[in-house]
Amino acid sequence: MLFNSLQFLIFFPIVILICFILPARIRYLWLLAASYYFYACWDARYLLLLLFSTVVTYLSGLGIEWCRKQQWTTEKRLKGKRSCVAISVLLNVGMLCYFKYTNFFLENLRAVFAAVNIQLKIPEVSIVLPVGISFFTFQALSYTLDVYREEIYAEKNFFRYALFVSFFPQLVAGPIERSKNLLKQLKKPAAFNFENAREGLLLMLWGFFLKIVLADRIAIFVDTVYGDFQSYSGTQLLVATLLFAIQLYCDFYGYSVIAMGAAKILGYHLMDNFNAPFFARTVSELWRRWHISLNSWFRDYLYIPLGGNRRGIIRKYLNIMVVFFVSGLWHGANWTFVIWGLLNGGYQMIGRWLQPARDKLVKIMRLNRTAYSHKLVQTIVTFLLFDFSMIFFRANTLQESGQIISAILNHFNPGMLFDGTLYTCGLDQKNFSLMLYSIVLLFIIDFCKNKGIRVRELVLKQEYWFRWLFIAGSILFILITGIWGSAYEAANFIYFQF
Repeated sequence: MLFNSLQFLIFFPIVILICFILPARIRYLWLLAASYYFYACWDARYLLLLLFSTVVTYLSGLGIEWCRKQQWTTEKRLKGKRSCVAISVLLNVGMLCYFKYTNFFLENLRAVFAAVNIQLKIPEVSIVLPVGISFFTFQALSYTLDVYREEIYAEKNFFRYALFVSFFPQLVAGPIERSKNLLKQLKKPAAFNFENAREGLLLMLWGFFLKIVLADRIAIFVDTVYGDFQSYSGTQLLVATLLFAIQLYCDFYGYSVIAMGAAKILGYHLMDNFNAPFFARTVSELWRRWHISLNSWFRDYLYIPLGGNRRGIIRKYLNIMVVFFVSGLWHGANWTFVIWGLLNGGYQMIGRWLQPARDKLVKIMRLNRTAYSHKLVQTIVTFLLFDFSMIFFRANTLQESGQIISAILNHFNPGMLFDGTLYTCGLDQKNFSLMLYSIVLLFIIDFCKNKGIRVRELVLKQEYWFRWLFIAGSILFILITGIWGSAYEAANFIYFQF
């Protein structure tokens, strides 16, 4: 079930209505049933995988708690707890790897043997990647690790814990919530709050704008060019690449904001997954603002356990590259994603290596790092570096990536930016202009957010007539300008494939 579908627009009000009619003590059971129905709308068979991950991590939490209470030696208790963690990690990661990486492994195994003239006749396995599996396995695993670290209690109520793993607003594309936040909230269900409902509605409207009006409109241009990249010039490919970074941001940020808004209406607070990342001045800062729930997950459960920055500069750089290698694989079973991840890790290493030289250059040239012009240059360079890596994220193969880069470098004609050529890439002049205006609006809102100004809070402070007029106008604008598709074919969110 997609957020941007009529099915969800019927489903969600029913969930809200029944949720707040029911007594608070059993409300979580209704939300659990609604969450499982929400996931079953894709393929009911994969509910077994969701249930499997839930049962394994639930039992691991109880097992860790049981070992902790035993009158054993410290060493034996630690060994028992680690065994529970190991079983949970192996089973969950094993399930994830089977569904996501089996064919990738077999394909590369065949390639390795073919390089030494040995032909392996291993057939491809027909596996459909279950939607959201990367998200709910990571969320469930974080619970196991938090219980092991004694940062959260072991939840005794299986159904409440199952709701934590499957909570429908953020089930299939995040944010990847921590038990310290969401599980504790589920233990104390909130009553209906009109202020929460208003703020949640505004969040959902902003998310729908990002997805339906902006991301899906940009997708027409990007898919047209990248879908037949050999037929387009370097100029068109460059524009498509610049737009793809914005499309990906709007698509994923749109989902996260809708999830936050839906949860807010139900009385729960989800973490903000993005913090104006395109206003970052370094690549490392951009990654602290982009997909915050995943990057903080890798920081807490991979980077720090590997040693973080506590074991010298070489080990620190190695740990960064390991994290971004895994992050690339997490996003997809393709070497293009691995290169994308390593490239972003490499940016950060090179940035740190060059820091002394940059400091010296600033001193020699008497530059003012606090000047807006200096910050603007840093922001633009950071975006361009990130956007270059997006070529690998969007292209289907490494060979395609190389051809696209070559076309951009060798066949760029600035005049094509102004002669109407861009209107031949799927969007006519009217839709292309609307896309540009919407991007400007996006950057204005993000600029305000970067300055600590929440536009929705400003709207909510206005008179009631202005608020309702604003909401009604927003709904009408989305309905009129949204990309709905023929016969209303709601477009999938990009991160559903991960």
